[in-house]
Amino acid sequence: MQDESAEEFPYRTEYKKKSIRSYVIRAGRMTEGQRRAFDTYWGQYGLSLFDGPLDPNEAFGREAPLVLEIGFGMGDSLLAMAQAEPDKNFIGIEVHPPGVGRLINGAGKAGVENLRVYMADAVDVLNDCISGGIVDRFQLYFPDPWHKKKHHKRRIVQQEFVRLVCSKLRTGGLMHMATDWQNYAEHMLEVLQAEQLLENTSPNKDYVERPEWRPETKFERRGQRLGHGVWDLVYRRLPEAR
Repeated sequence: MQDESAEEFPYRTEYKKKSIRSYVIRAGRMTEGQRRAFDTYWGQYGLSLFDGPLDPNEAFGREAPLVLEIGFGMGDSLLAMAQAEPDKNFIGIEVHPPGVGRLINGAGKAGVENLRVYMADAVDVLNDCISGGIVDRFQLYFPDPWHKKKHHKRRIVQQEFVRLVCSKLRTGGLMHMATDWQNYAEHMLEVLQAEQLLENTSPNKDYVERPEWRPETKFERRGQRLGHGVWDLVYRRLPEAR
């Protein structure tokens, strides 16, 4: 997972064994600041997959709308959102320790209180920790596109995954995805359109302008300089059919 040994760095990504994952845990050296952040702030911000079902009111010490983001990368945009929307509780899920370390370091130094983090497999967290109908907004920004056709089965956006997320959304809750790969955007659109519990908020039933709550990232700006487009999709959770 990273260069440090388990004795030197005891914090490990949590997951259950499965044959196909949507990510690869890449080795990478952590900065001293990221390493220290785990010792200093993980107790405040960290959640464990193996603690089972989460009570958000208990975890945050208050009742507030819940935003859940999968794959927050280095965490800059998630931290910015948590700071910009203090009336909401934010949960981030990420498998890569350097990004988790950077996020909790920034959050701790800024005194952010409305943020919690899982360093774990997102599907495992959804299945074991997030109860049905408690999420007000779900976010998936720039997931690994697995652009080679033979790897498309590894893309996290599949029908089963979307149905799982739907089960966690409140009626009227939002599912927001963004990508800078057109092929993946088209795949997302096809999968989301096929889900009967979702309604596209786009008047054209395709993509929307970047919502005000999603910050423009360095990654995104770099892609735009290279001529890449960015596609946002926002869907609303419909009530169950009677």
